Amino acid sequence: MSKKWYNVFVSTDAPSGESAPPDEAGQSPDAARMVAQIAASIPAEPKFSAPVQNPTSFDEIYQAAEIQTPAHGYSIEKVATMLASEHLRGLSADIKRNSILVALEASGAKIEDVIQDAIHRDRALDSYERVLRKSLTDVQAKKADENRQIEAEMNKMLSDYRARIQANNEALAKESERFSTWLTQKQREEKSIADAVSYFVTENPITVSGAAAAPPAGAKTPAS
Repeated sequence: MSKKWYNVFVSTDAPSGESAPPDEAGQSPDAARMVAQIAASIPAEPKFSAPVQNPTSFDEIYQAAEIQTPAHGYSIEKVATMLASEHLRGLSADIKRNSILVALEASGAKIEDVIQDAIHRDRALDSYERVLRKSLTDVQAKKADENRQIEAEMNKMLSDYRARIQANNEALAKESERFSTWLTQKQREEKSIADAVSYFVTENPITVSGAAAAPPAGAKTPAS
């Protein structure tokens, strides 16, 4: 097992005259075997009989998983509260363990019941974590798909706007070219008029766009 929370208070004495070597977590093989047997007797995937409305409420998760506090009242939560109480705070792990075992014995409870309750709660939490993780994965996939659609719409809209801008620029260029062509024609027309008038006036009243109209040689003033 990967979780060693039971090391705090699980203690199994070896038979008289024998010394059982502790495992890597400091517990005897009998204690580890006992925990393994309890874990094997509990379904790995607990079933939830009701939806959990408030995922932050662990009590609601335990209720949905139909986890009942043992009849003697010693759940793993109560044991955890006792271990954290000011009466045991600062004491060694052995003293804490023995204190809990004494209290359990006085109430007729067994440490196996507490471990069983702990495993039930732990597996309910692990199972609900998978539920939440799947929900998160589903939301991520859905939102990623929505973002792709939004981005495609945005790119299409941007492409449409760019096309409209390009069309406007092309229309403006055509108008500018048309106006420039007209100005050239206007200049030629004005020059033709100015040239004709210049034969009869000293000061030519005709304006030629982009150039001054100079009187040709031999120009005369109008007769009185």
